[in-house]
Amino acid sequence: MGSDTESKADEIGSVVAVHRAADYQFSKDTAPSINLIAGLGVEGDAHLGATVQHRSRVARDPSQPNLRQVHLVMSELLDEVRAAGHEISEGQLGENITTAGIDLIGLPVGSLLRLGDDALVALTGLRNPCPQIRDVGDGVLDMMFVDGARYGRPNKKVGRTGVMGVVLTPGPVSAGDPIAVRYPAGQHTPMERV
Repeated sequence: MGSDTESKADEIGSVVAVHRAADYQFSKDTAPSINLIAGLGVEGDAHLGATVQHRSRVARDPSQPNLRQVHLVMSELLDEVRAAGHEISEGQLGENITTAGIDLIGLPVGSLLRLGDDALVALTGLRNPCPQIRDVGDGVLDMMFVDGARYGRPNKKVGRTGVMGVVLTPGPVSAGDPIAVRYPAGQHTPMERV
């Protein structure tokens, strides 16, 4: 990161599962597919909207743009939690899309994800690990942070409970769909919490 480079070639990953919840709850229900709506987010999800929908952010300023329309989490993180002896399922961290094969946390701001044939999401930042993660098991919240040196940020802990994005192009997303990543041209900026 931090280098001035041309737009990097596509990397390919895949969608493991998709999720939504019509009401505000920590975890989301797995669905056969979800529909992404440009400028709004996931159809039928409580966080759908052009302005911020997360309750704590609405309380501070309801007119803020919604930079958290879509939440994506790496299945590899869930695998680590399981390997540590905890039970966790896709959607339990509140994500809309569980992915495989892409280090989402290492992507720069503005990276574009092509999900399936049509949907396009621009990444806006990191999700802050929520204290409700403690409900998964003792020590799981601590597992949500890694040494920032891994991502070019020495002496800093980086949360890895997923990334947030906005929908640029609408479309359906289903388990098994490919994910193509396009890095932004120019200076790469590491994602921060949004």
